[in-house]
Amino acid sequence: MDKSKRPFLKSKRSFRRRLPPIQSGDRIDYRNMSLISRFISEQGKILSRRVNRLTLKQQRLITLAIKQARILSLLPFQRKGFQISESTARTNALKARNQNKDQKKEKFKINKKNK
Repeated sequence: MDKSKRPFLKSKRSFRRRLPPIQSGDRIDYRNMSLISRFISEQGKILSRRVNRLTLKQQRLITLAIKQARILSLLPFQRKGFQISESTARTNALKARNQNKDQKKEKFKINKKNK
């Protein structure tokens, strides 16, 4: 069947409209910490507009409020408890390799002392 003659097929997925993260009554301000903290990542970064589902104007106001709160020391620039997770396959493989090297060095030292 030619592409131009295909009938339009409607998607079978159901669509649930998400509620906007900022209601009309919420005031975007540097003092409104409960609102601002929802738009900051675990690392302390400002989340993108696509992730936040905000309009352009709302995102600009949120960004300004977060920056003002940081300057006034109401928010940290970075989260203190942030640690890099070491659960990736690459880091696990490097750890195992380093442990094997350490074990080989210890065996070599023991063999050298026995001779």
